[in-house]
Amino acid sequence: MFHAEKIKNECVRWIRDFFEENGKGCNAVVGISGGKDSSIVAALCVEALGKDRVIGVLMPCGEQHDIDMAKLLVTHLDIKHYIVNIKDAVEGLTAAVPFPLSEQSRTNLPPRIRMTTLYAVAQSHNGRVANTCNLSEDWVGYSTRYGDNAGDFSPCSNLTVAEMKQIGRLLGLPDVLVDKVPIDGLCGKTDEENLGFTYAELDRYIRTGEIDDPEKKALIDKKHKANLFKLQLMPSFQPEIEY
Repeated sequence: MFHAEKIKNECVRWIRDFFEENGKGCNAVVGISGGKDSSIVAALCVEALGKDRVIGVLMPCGEQHDIDMAKLLVTHLDIKHYIVNIKDAVEGLTAAVPFPLSEQSRTNLPPRIRMTTLYAVAQSHNGRVANTCNLSEDWVGYSTRYGDNAGDFSPCSNLTVAEMKQIGRLLGLPDVLVDKVPIDGLCGKTDEENLGFTYAELDRYIRTGEIDDPEKKALIDKKHKANLFKLQLMPSFQPEIEY
């Protein structure tokens, strides 16, 4: 059994403790995509700090088909927010690089520019940047290094998608946000289409070790092993220095 209310309350206390120790009086800066993860993290921060200390940042790249969901969230929480369109930055950097970017580079460029934007907002508003990843995505590396997997504090990186949804309902978020089909916003496909398995299958495997399809088990294991480096600190050489 997942005790959603207990975990939600503990997470709220954890956020308060983080700010007491790492920026008393600072603001939480949250990138708002219109999906459940950023919505839930923003709502947790509002409960922990109050709405006046939470700043939402909407970062479309040109036209964003679901930006109304992001606007719904900031209106629902009644938080200060900014809209920063990153299209010119993405196109400018792409044009400045003296060779054609690989497909993977083009895909990962927007989330890295978004994280740069969040830090620019945070440093100008006495803020700390919230990481909005969840355990399910992190488990299989479904995030961009130094993009959406960066941040100063991470309230939900040890919670699965299913667990996040339960907490979202407790926070009183609109169902349309909690139940929104996750789309990466980069290539137009849903997360599950990109991954090759459902979050329900992944969550069950993470928490119980059980999965019905051996091919999907092998795929999850392969992704998890290949992407563990994203969850670790940067390796650093440790010299043995003698004077």
